[in-house]
Amino acid sequence: METKNYLKDIQDIKQMMSQSTQFISLSGLSGILAGIYGLIGAVYVNQLLLHHKGEYVTLESSTFKQILLTAILVLVASVATASIMTINKAKKQGEKAWNPSSKRLLINFAIPLCTGGIFTLLLLRHGYYGLIAPITLMFYGLACLNASKYTLRDVRYLGITEIILGLFAVEFSGYGLYFWILGFGICHIVYGAMMYYKYDRK
Repeated sequence: METKNYLKDIQDIKQMMSQSTQFISLSGLSGILAGIYGLIGAVYVNQLLLHHKGEYVTLESSTFKQILLTAILVLVASVATASIMTINKAKKQGEKAWNPSSKRLLINFAIPLCTGGIFTLLLLRHGYYGLIAPITLMFYGLACLNASKYTLRDVRYLGITEIILGLFAVEFSGYGLYFWILGFGICHIVYGAMMYYKYDRK
């Protein structure tokens, strides 16, 4: 009997330690919405490219500026949605949204993501447009992989999926937009739905 109690105590301690080092208030629904935003943005960009077919896109062109503005709007909408829903979920769980675990999560996510963002801007500056989709996918995947140590394990698998898609996008460079749709749109919806049904409905 005492052995069983000891085992239960050890399990409780392990659970408490895991909760103290992992931020578990991420919202699966925010992932679904981020995927929808990504799909809407990609469809709009595709329409732009079809409308300006044959036009040489440069940093100064109106087409490029519209594409860049669309990407920024999708990013801002996704981050804002994730922040609001995560804060609300944390409150419902009686957890602080800004705590040591969430700080570690944010730092480990931001370092690869910001590095990828700077690298992307440098590629744009030098006209390597065909590498934009693969690079953004791979660095986003690395950011998810790096941050997964401090949150739900599903984020790790999302990161690995994004990296693989980025590598395929390099091999099939003419289909970058389609891999971008698959990575930032469909994958977010699929993984967001999985996380929602596994964690949010409890």
